[in-house]
Amino acid sequence: MRISSGFDVNASALTAQRLRMDVISSNIANADTTRASIVDGKAEPYRRKVTVLSENNQSPFAQTLNKAMNGKNAASGVKVTGIQEDQEPFKQVYNPTHPDADANGYVQMPNVDIAKEMVDMISATRSYEANVTALNATKSMISKALQIGK
Repeated sequence: MRISSGFDVNASALTAQRLRMDVISSNIANADTTRASIVDGKAEPYRRKVTVLSENNQSPFAQTLNKAMNGKNAASGVKVTGIQEDQEPFKQVYNPTHPDADANGYVQMPNVDIAKEMVDMISATRSYEANVTALNATKSMISKALQIGK
């Protein structure tokens, strides 16, 4: 196992969580955007986006365990496999004075729930902080190991 594999795993997680926070920030910024795209000549509201994360190494657990026991690099990390649009329906809000209101006075609003986005943001922030802590612990262990050799 390489000495820097801990850095690789944490770096991939930090990158993934940073992108996740960027997507969540975009959702919050567009929570009231009623004209995000044009579909069939008609304006459509912003559609919430979510990040899809997966493991870098898709090998079964037994293979990963055998690699680790044989001294090979078993660390895999995480990667963002895509950013998908949430297919939840748009919210209907009664506001007859809004320029995008239909004949009945309803406006289609984005399917972004600020409370849900804030929970996701807190989760991403905590994951980011945990990976920074793990990265610092790895750095400290390597530093102590180098001091032993003096």
